[in-house]
Amino acid sequence: MVLALSIVLLVNALFAAVVWPQFMKRIAADERSTDNSGARTRFYRVHVVLIVTALVLAAASLVAGVAGLVSLA
Repeated sequence: MVLALSIVLLVNALFAAVVWPQFMKRIAADERSTDNSGARTRFYRVHVVLIVTALVLAAASLVAGVAGLVSLA
């Protein structure tokens, strides 16, 4: 059971590491990310917080997944 859960956590971390940075590029390029003067908008800042939170959770998943695998050794 620990092996299966560790694999799920590692897959989750890999998925997040691949998907969220690409999403961030799209958000940064979105016209709603800047106002007329070129300053970043609330739309941009909210998405940055969401993406950073997702990446922190991915890092936690990575650590937990590796810890699970190490516990099996």
